[in-house]
Amino acid sequence: MAEFPLIVSITEDELDINSLLEKVTLPSTGAAAIFAGIVRGETVRENRDTSFLVYEAYKPMAEAKMKQVADEIRERWPSVEGIVITQRIGKLMPQTPTVVIACTAAHRDTGVFDAAHYGIDRLKEIVPVWKKEAGSNGEEWIEGHYQPKAGDDF
Repeated sequence: MAEFPLIVSITEDELDINSLLEKVTLPSTGAAAIFAGIVRGETVRENRDTSFLVYEAYKPMAEAKMKQVADEIRERWPSVEGIVITQRIGKLMPQTPTVVIACTAAHRDTGVFDAAHYGIDRLKEIVPVWKKEAGSNGEEWIEGHYQPKAGDDF
């Protein structure tokens, strides 16, 4: 099987979507599905404002889990060529990208949209990234879905 490009990373650096996409685009690539999570300044349905978010992660474990997500994508959608799974950590202001999931493939009808959607859902489910939200109501750590268990591989 050909070696396809893969980027999994926890970073404090600004997420440059164009640069990330360039790294997973091959001569055969004709489609890319990109999800970018962005810090909301307000959550209307909860009548809550956000001044900033602070993301933290244990990098070796988080990147190992991101690799697991990429492996799952490749298993379910073998037509996917390149994969980006990257999470920014640190203090992030509203309108700042926090996470990018991108999948590339030869054609748009090969599952590339489903693969990117699966990637963000699975990242939220199993990748240990913690978030503190600060706003006019104070600061609060928001509990994620994933809770490490004894014996978890990373």
